[in-house]
Amino acid sequence: MWSEIKKKMQILGIGTDIIECLRIAQMIERHGDVFLQRVYTPHEIAYCSQRKAATQHYAGRWAAKESVLKAMGTGWARGISWKDIEVQNEPGGAPLIVLGGGAREVCEQRGMTSILISISHCRSHATAYAIATGESPPMNETDEL
Repeated sequence: MWSEIKKKMQILGIGTDIIECLRIAQMIERHGDVFLQRVYTPHEIAYCSQRKAATQHYAGRWAAKESVLKAMGTGWARGISWKDIEVQNEPGGAPLIVLGGGAREVCEQRGMTSILISISHCRSHATAYAIATGESPPMNETDEL
């Protein structure tokens, strides 16, 4: 079974990011809603604002967005905006990446069908790790695994 999965799915990109929570706190303090609405979707703002350590959650989502861009291999080029990458949560709490706009277009062009994300934070830092996956092309007998 694993050999069939390995043949069908492939890691197409990885990305990681770390940010100081204080940096996000300072951006929120200086720019308020302008910053929040430029970077985060209404869903993300509602989620983070309801948390006791809201700054840590905003920082985690910032790191997630940056790590997704790295996994996509694009950076901020190609017409991608902050809100094209949204972090939602599955019913059990696990983070889930939802793409729209330019980010979705780039992933479709590159054959990326899913982006897995892991986010962690503490008082001082937030970090995220993203893995972009997609279907690998049919393998020839001479292709290496």
